[in-house]
Parts: sequence; C-alpha cells; structure tokens
Amino acid sequence: MLDANLKNQLKTYLERVTQPFEIIASYDDSDKSRELSELLEEIATLCPLISVRDDGTDERRPSFALHRPGSTISLRFAGIPMGHEFTSLVLALLQVGGYPPKVTDEVIAQVKALEGEYNFETYFSLSCQNCPDVVQALNTMAVLNPNIRHVAIDGALFQDEVERREVMSVPSIFLNGEPFGQGRMDLEQILAKLDTGAAAREAEKMKTKEAFDVLVVGGGPAGATAAIYAARKGIRTGVAAERFGGQVLDTMSIENFVSVKETEGPKLARALEEHVRHYDVDIMNLQRASRLIPASEPGGLHAVEFEGGGSLKAKSIIIATGARWREMNVPGEAEYKTRGVAYCPHCDGPLFKGKRVAVIGGGNSGVEAAIDLAGIVAHVTLIEFDSKLRADEVLQRKLRSLPNVDIVVNALTTEVKGDGQKVTGLVYKNRETEELVEVELEGIFVQIGLVPNTDGLKGTIELTQRGEIVVNDRGETSVPGIFAAGDVTTVPYKQIVIAMGEGAKASLAAFDYLIRS
Repeated sequence: MLDANLKNQLKTYLERVTQPFEIIASYDDSDKSRELSELLEEIATLCPLISVRDDGTDERRPSFALHRPGSTISLRFAGIPMGHEFTSLVLALLQVGGYPPKVTDEVIAQVKALEGEYNFETYFSLSCQNCPDVVQALNTMAVLNPNIRHVAIDGALFQDEVERREVMSVPSIFLNGEPFGQGRMDLEQILAKLDTGAAAREAEKMKTKEAFDVLVVGGGPAGATAAIYAARKGIRTGVAAERFGGQVLDTMSIENFVSVKETEGPKLARALEEHVRHYDVDIMNLQRASRLIPASEPGGLHAVEFEGGGSLKAKSIIIATGARWREMNVPGEAEYKTRGVAYCPHCDGPLFKGKRVAVIGGGNSGVEAAIDLAGIVAHVTLIEFDSKLRADEVLQRKLRSLPNVDIVVNALTTEVKGDGQKVTGLVYKNRETEELVEVELEGIFVQIGLVPNTDGLKGTIELTQRGEIVVNDRGETSVPGIFAAGDVTTVPYKQIVIAMGEGAKASLAAFDYLIRS
C-alpha cells in the first residue's frame, strides 16, 4: 500500500509516538476494505506502540477508529485517508499517540473549555486541498476535549450516504446530525462558530492595542512578505487577515514558484504563516476589514475597522487583501451555491461521479477543470462567453480529444435552474441568435476569473473601474501612508511570486515613509 519512501518517512514520524494505542477497524468484503487492512497492518509494523484489531461493529465500512486506553478520544476515519488526507492520518496517529498538537496555548484552553456534546461528521474527497484543514482541526479538537467526537468520511466511497444527505460540496461538516459548515475552515474558525462570545472578546482586545508602525491587512503571499520585511526592520508590525494564506489556500498545485519544483497551496500557506510567526508580528486571524479611515492630517494615524467590531490604528497601512472567485451573478447562483454550483473542481468533482456538469469559462482554469472533470463525470458542457476558447492551445487540443465533452462558445449563462434542493440545469443565451437554451445537468463549476477584495474602500483611495487599487511603482496609493500590494492592485499578472515581490516593495516603501515623516 505504501511505497518504500513513504513508509520510511512515516516510520520516522511515528518515532514521536509516546503512548500506546489501538487502531480498531471495521471491514466488509470489498476491495477497499482489503486495501485499508493492508494500510493499517503496515502502519502497525512501523511502530511498536500501535496495534490493530478488527471488531467489525461500525456501520460505515471500511472504517477505523483510533483508541488510546484510559482516554475517551473519539476519532474515526470512514474510508482510506490517502491523497490529500494522508497528512491528516499521520497527524491523528501522532496526536492520539501523545504528540502535542501545534496550536497555541490559548486555542488549546479554548477547546478544552467547550461544554456540551459535539458529534462532528466531515465529508471530504481525496482530491480536495481544503478538506485536510477541516479534518485536522476537528481531529485535534477530538483529541483535546472528550466532549468532541469526529468522523471523517470519504464522500466518493460512501456515495449513497452523500446523496441521502444531499452533500454536493466538500468539505461539508455536520454537527449532531445538522449542517454546520461548508468549505475550508481552520480550527480558529470552527471555534469562533462554537464559542459565540469569542468574536466580541477579540474585538475588545483589538481596540486596546497600541498603534502599529505598519499594519498589514491581508495574509496571503503579499501580506506575509510585507509583514516579514517590516518586522525585520524592528518596527511594530501587525497583520490582520480574514484567513492566513488567502487565495493560495484554494490552489491545487504550484509548479512555477522559483526554487521549489512543486508544492501545494495549503502547504505553502502554512509555511508563510510559520515564517511570519518567526518574527515579532502581532497576527490577528479571522478579521475581515470593513472600512478604511485615512488620517485626518499629514503624519496622523490611519484606522481600519473590521466586521467583528474591532478596530486598529497605524502610522502606515499595507492593503494586501487579494482577490476572490468571480461569480456569474445570475438568478439561482446564490440559491444553489454548494448545492450544485461550485467553484473548485478538484474539491467537489468526485461528488459528481457519473453525473452531468457544466464548466463556465474557456480560459486556462476553465479548460483544465473540464479536462479533470471529464475523467470523473458522465458528461461535461463547457460554456464560453467569447467566440473562441482563450486557453492555451495544448489544453484546447486535449479538451477536444475527449469524447464526453461538448464546447459551446458565444454563450451567456443567464440562469441556474433547480428543484428547491439542488441544481437541475442552466439556461444560456446564444449571443448570435439570441436563442435561449436549457441544459439539464446536476453540477455547475464556475471558472471565470477573480474580483479584487476592495469592498469598503470606494471613496477613500483611488480604484479602477474593476475595483483594483491604483498603485505606483513603490506600492503607494493615492493616500500618503497607505500602500497596497498583490492581486488587489493594478499590478498585472496575478502570480504568487509577483505578489511576494510587491509585498516586499510596499513594506520597504512604508518603512521609508515612516523614517521620512
């Protein structure tokens, strides 16, 4: 099941296990059960403190639980956690085996203080890069608090269950049998949703903070780089981010980051945060900026207000809020989001196995999505607004070679259709004939580019008609002391390496502004 290299790596990790525990498995007669049995037996041979037994009592098969004698930890995987979830398995083995989770003491205390009964179920897909964050967060919570139980379920393997519970997007989280959340959530986000007073406490704490020399708003590649460069100058630096890592968290594979031949978005995002935490930087996560208040006089303090009620002041500000998926903004899209309308083919594609789907967008991302989905679903209809596809020719040739793909150009999607519970089709207008065409399908993957996160900035700094922040070659905006970097700006070519360079530039410019003010 595991190749020699992976087995050696796992053996090294498992040397950190300090307490004995059991892997309790439930199998049936399927090939998947045989695969899981092979995997678990291999794991047991790599660590003398781990044993495996089959009790066959769980209703989901194949599945397995991790049980440490003398503890009440309730943590289970339904399926075979390979692919993106292999890291989740390794961390679960370590934490149940006594290795402490890498979270702050404050977060540990907050998890342990939760009262009540919390039975979590998470549906994931092995190709989803966002799912491990949810699985790992809930597993950690289950290890820390005996009131919390968690089952991570491979949605592609338990398709009947997925359809019965109408799961059409992963990760999907259920709490005590009821929907709790969808999409990527880290431990702090889950805690904030459970501990309803946490946001108010954090808002009050933010209001008492002294003014920063540099306040970075955003935690993606541009924001992280800006924070590091500012902190290295020895000035008081803060980072307020809606989610650390930003859009990188939604990136499947990164193969053009110089000096790193290949990596994945979530892995890079974790590395960014670890690097920033290496310095004396005040990081405030889960903070979405709602309003920028420029200083009323030259050299005065700027302020940023946040949706949670907090506010911060700073001598200089670097806006690095990035961008988000562009939506179609047609009737039915919002209503059926996560119920057939999706934005991540890697995450949600396996849930549409054997079904009919559409991809909206004929650029590289849209064509790549259609190619990937064609290997999973029954049929793909790619719909492009322009008169021709805009993707690279090599991708177009691959797409046209696939037998279960139809390509429609000169088409404007006008409506998402549904039955009140899930998507049943879409309507597009032929831009040449004005004819309306309805297509019956079960899923729609939107791949039409990005929109900058500049909500709340209109009227305070100069923006383009597309909403991008206008900056000069130093990252300066139209307001002295306020800088911007990354995908939120007018700088062309939205790439990670470019965002990092722009973040460094804006930070150096902010420092220059401070010493000259």
